[in-house]
Amino acid sequence: MIDQAVTATDSNRFRWRNLLVHWRGDLMGGLTAAVVALPLALAFAIASGVDPKAGLYTAIVAGGVAALFGGSPVQITGPTGAMAVILLGIVAKYGIEKVWLAGVMAGLIQIALGVAKLGRLVKFIPYPVTAGFTNGIAIIIFCGQLNNFLGLTLPRREHFLPGLWETLHHLSEGHWSSIAIATVVIVTKLLWAKLRTPIPGSLVGLVLAALLVSGLHLDVPTIGSIPQALPMPHGIPHWQDFGLIQELIKPALALAALGSIESLLSAVVADGMTVSEKHDSDRELIGQGIANMVVPFFGGIPATGAIARTAVNIRSGGKTRLSGIIHSLVLLLIVLLLAPLAARIPLAALAGILMVTSLRMLEWEAIGLLMRATYADFAVMVLTWAVTICFDLVLAVEVGLIAAGALFIKRMSELSMGKIPETEAFPPGIPLELGKQIAVYRVDGPMFFGAAERFVTFLRDEPEVRYLILRMRFVPNMDTTGLVALEDIYHDLKRRGCQLLLSGLQPEVKQLLERTGLLERIGVENCFDSTDAAVRSLTSQLFCELPSPSRQKNSEKITV
Repeated sequence: MIDQAVTATDSNRFRWRNLLVHWRGDLMGGLTAAVVALPLALAFAIASGVDPKAGLYTAIVAGGVAALFGGSPVQITGPTGAMAVILLGIVAKYGIEKVWLAGVMAGLIQIALGVAKLGRLVKFIPYPVTAGFTNGIAIIIFCGQLNNFLGLTLPRREHFLPGLWETLHHLSEGHWSSIAIATVVIVTKLLWAKLRTPIPGSLVGLVLAALLVSGLHLDVPTIGSIPQALPMPHGIPHWQDFGLIQELIKPALALAALGSIESLLSAVVADGMTVSEKHDSDRELIGQGIANMVVPFFGGIPATGAIARTAVNIRSGGKTRLSGIIHSLVLLLIVLLLAPLAARIPLAALAGILMVTSLRMLEWEAIGLLMRATYADFAVMVLTWAVTICFDLVLAVEVGLIAAGALFIKRMSELSMGKIPETEAFPPGIPLELGKQIAVYRVDGPMFFGAAERFVTFLRDEPEVRYLILRMRFVPNMDTTGLVALEDIYHDLKRRGCQLLLSGLQPEVKQLLERTGLLERIGVENCFDSTDAAVRSLTSQLFCELPSPSRQKNSEKITV
């Protein structure tokens, strides 16, 4: 007990010492992340169809809570483009109060996923799927800002394509003042990046746009006033309406799924950029879930880990949770001291920021890589991309995973089995006419149900084969799917007059075949310790079946 207490004390001292050592880096990281987060929080709130102040409240509350309870020491949490795409449709259909309820439900789902230790599953999402929905999100964000870019005040649509079509119909009604302001912000953001200064170009563009609007008295839509205070916690309406909860379960699942995926991907990226403590996937889900449960009570919207802001935090020196907390406190100070100035920020300026951000979200390198790699992976990415744009993000992930899963099964069935050439499979001296009647296949790794069809095709192409040997030395175990595949192979071969032999069965696989009775049907006498033993047994049997002249001739060859 004393040793444990001493160990715990030493651990706490190490943590505090570590915190003190890195406080300067955390201060710079938190400050810089807050400066970058300010315009993005406003912009993504607009993109979500809610008041800009909701974006600030989200960055402050969710950012602080997730930093305290999350599993990544350097993660910065707040409104993001991917979440904005889903929220836009939910807000248009249900309204902001019901979005709060859906956010609390999504937080509960994320906590449940973390408690169930499902955080590591995000690592199994195929790269073409993530690239597809990221590119789809970028297109939706870019096109979704055309109204603010043009200065149009059109009603928000639940789905992306009808809204885009309506915008294109009113293209001639655009206001040149809004277009000019957005263009100034875009040019500023692009040129400022070349200066390599810690001050983000988006913030410079916002200040410049606000000065132009005030100085030239331009009549353009602005974001409106933001209270100089963080709102007090309030209740969530309709939380006792069970029918509404049932109706919101699908949006809540969508928010939880996207929030979990994006947060964990951001944490993985952060791990690759820092040598400090690596993230805990399950704890990160719990932390994000708590943040999404708390933020609706302050008028915020569901949030996720933000890759760009997290990267800025790390590059600026952030190494511990203190950086995320500083990021939230700095944003709170900005709201308390500078909120009146935000009223002068034009919506066109936020549109310019989001347009540049969305273009940078497009993964051009991923597109090129997938085009050069395999057409199948490229097709999965394009399919996910198209479904994201035409339908919604959650359906896109589902379709992408199904397509990638089918492709994986196809590849595994191809890679796990292959024919061994006669020169390798048969011992020296085996007559050619005997060798043509025997085929040897190796099985490496799992067996899949698609394997049976391959052997049917093989027998159709090589009808002279009478014996098929499966070398299973590298099959460590077998599940029900593999068992059914092997039984299908056995029955198909038997119907075509071809005998199945097995070699190199591992103990676990052999016990499974014995328990299910498949080994008895195949025949214990048709199971061999090695492929060489199986081939020699078959050639001896076939040699005896040869006519006497041929037998004598081949006997002379083997003797020589």
